[in-house]
Amino acid sequence: METECRLRRQPANVKERKTIPMKQSHEAVGYLPEERPSFGKLLLYAIQQVIVMFPATVTVALVTGFQVSTTIFASGLATLFFILITGKKIPLYYGSSFAYLTAISSMCAAEGFEKVDGILPTEAIQYAQFGIILSGLISIAAGLLVRFFGKKAVETILPASITGPVAMIIGLTLAGNALGDAIPNATEVTSENVWWTVIALITLVSTILYSRYLKGFLGQLPLLLGALTGCAVAGIVFAAGGTNLFRSMPEAVLEASLWRLGDGSIFAVPAFSLPKVSWTAAAAIMPIAIATIPESTAHMYQLDIYVNDVARKKGKKMKYSLIDMLDRNLIGDGICDMISGVVGGPAGTNYGENISTMAITKVFSVPVLAAAAIIAMVVSFFTPLIQVIYGIPLAVIGGLEIYLFGAIAAQGVAIMIDKKVDMFSSKNIAVIASIMVIGIGGNYAFGGNIPFFGLQVPCIAGAAIFGILLNLLLSIGERKKETKEARE
Repeated sequence: METECRLRRQPANVKERKTIPMKQSHEAVGYLPEERPSFGKLLLYAIQQVIVMFPATVTVALVTGFQVSTTIFASGLATLFFILITGKKIPLYYGSSFAYLTAISSMCAAEGFEKVDGILPTEAIQYAQFGIILSGLISIAAGLLVRFFGKKAVETILPASITGPVAMIIGLTLAGNALGDAIPNATEVTSENVWWTVIALITLVSTILYSRYLKGFLGQLPLLLGALTGCAVAGIVFAAGGTNLFRSMPEAVLEASLWRLGDGSIFAVPAFSLPKVSWTAAAAIMPIAIATIPESTAHMYQLDIYVNDVARKKGKKMKYSLIDMLDRNLIGDGICDMISGVVGGPAGTNYGENISTMAITKVFSVPVLAAAAIIAMVVSFFTPLIQVIYGIPLAVIGGLEIYLFGAIAAQGVAIMIDKKVDMFSSKNIAVIASIMVIGIGGNYAFGGNIPFFGLQVPCIAGAAIFGILLNLLLSIGERKKETKEARE
């Protein structure tokens, strides 16, 4: 009897010993949207997400002339609202969109506004805010279409043969920005140029090596570690008497703040402003939202692929489908545009850079993104933190961008593979080819805006719209043919 009891206990003990490493292995795989890392890990993951969103979000502000601190605050505030609107289920970060650059520039030109010390007059920003708020209605309308007619309505208009190439051109059209930041545009070889390129290469290669070879917790922080490595090397070079690649914050940033504590060296309130009615701004900015809908839809497909992969590896099943929440995502995008527009931030979209980071690190935790949003808002008020962010060498940012923007393009390929897009279909080839050439060609031949019958059409928006129309045209009679073949 005693022997029988021992025999019965043994399998239980063996099973228990096997369960422990299995649990550790599952934790190392990553985090699903509803899962929350420990406080220390959550903080580091969140800082990494802030670093990732910073280059593009701030670049949009710098190019358009919007206030940088206001833009950072708006991205955080909109992200928090997005998380609440989507029921804390969709792990996305809202940031400034490059698609609106030309629209804002053309609006300013039409109204006669010019940047002073790199910043637009407050009135110009207020006019742009009006157009940005109205642009949110486009995304909300798309979300309502999905809600009342189902996601098939959007899938019919935006199949993987469109969302995949759109995701690809979003990444590839930013390739020039990445290389421009990583490599100085100078024919003369100087110490500064050499170290600039070396730092960018060190940042890029170290980030790739960290993501490839580090395991467990550290393996989930390759971008943060890559940025720290690049900054550390730049610091060593400067300390050794070499080139100083670190940057300083422009004085115009403090001068434009809404309120400063003392001289503003510690605390300064971002330059918030209220919108002013401008139908010129509405006509220029509002239609650009059409370009962000395929982008946002593509991001949802990307998330669905990667989150389900993590769930599968952890031996868990998602309690909900991210694709089934496409309507909330689009409505959330629209409301976020309105929120950003109200406080004085640029129009935006959910960020492919942050999705790339989540795909690389396998950390899809919504609490991490909420923490990142709060950190961004806090950073926007404290001048030393803004100075630290401004101080990151452009070479370091360029090194990260090469990896991130390439990952966005690679995820477009992943969408088409996952959705089994038939690459032997003449219709699919025509749609994909047109989107790719218009999107990339428009960026490099015309600087991002295609002259079309007197209009300046943003290349991503033009490529997406042309792809949608071409797909619908080539789909005429397709359903009838499929039904006839099924009957036969």
